[in-house]
Amino acid sequence: RHLLVLPGVDVVETDVHDPAQLTTLVSSADTVINLIGILNERGHDGAGFKRVHVTLVDQLVRSCQETGVRKLLHMSALKASAERGPSFYLKTKGEADRIIATQSGNELKYTIFQPSVIFGPGDTFFNRFAQLMRMLPILALPRLSARFAPVFVQDVAQAFATAVSASETDQRIFQLCGPDIFSLKEILQLTKKHAGLRCALLELPDAIGRLQAFTFDYLVPGKLFSLDNFRSLAVASVCSENGLAALAIEPHSIESVLPTYLGGPKHPDLLGKFRQHAGR
Repeated sequence: RHLLVLPGVDVVETDVHDPAQLTTLVSSADTVINLIGILNERGHDGAGFKRVHVTLVDQLVRSCQETGVRKLLHMSALKASAERGPSFYLKTKGEADRIIATQSGNELKYTIFQPSVIFGPGDTFFNRFAQLMRMLPILALPRLSARFAPVFVQDVAQAFATAVSASETDQRIFQLCGPDIFSLKEILQLTKKHAGLRCALLELPDAIGRLQAFTFDYLVPGKLFSLDNFRSLAVASVCSENGLAALAIEPHSIESVLPTYLGGPKHPDLLGKFRQHAGR
């Protein structure tokens, strides 16, 4: 709903899992950008991930080919691999990348982006940790040594915007990372610092962490932390080669952005600015 105020944007409601509706949706497009994805599924067997990340992408490629779409830009994930991914999330993201790379043919140009965790105003990463630490005196999580290179949402958006018209990005995969690498513990400490919180941090052994993930997965509504999330933490979400440099994009550091939205009153009224620009 909040996108309705953006000038030049038409918001269309459709069922993307209906092949006919999906084909109609892309039929008038020159470029299609696929940002559809889930971090957790309702079930526990990977079927939910496969429906969204694999079956939908397979149909999207066919719909683009049938309607003459020129270019497909796809949001994947860093360390996505159908063979080596430790979680359903990373495996199915990897399967989608393979489908796009092998089935697009010569006419449909594609660019795949594999970002580390994305942060920015309204994110469900730093904001979720801050919310938990406001409620709990002690935040206990496993694998606090897991590494990330968080990338600013505007840098990711700029990468997509660049690829729309740049032919040199065709048939390529770009890893996207911020300028710094942090452990999960360091990320939580940054969250505490900029949100002004006093919550203590406790690292759980893997066995207890797995039990915690199982409990959240099966017993806690909303899946704040799941077994699949736990498995994803087994691989470092850091770039072997940062695609932002190849796209001539200077990545923003966490320290330059995080205080603007975790600090409370410093958070800009973006929605108000959009409404003013749109004359609403």
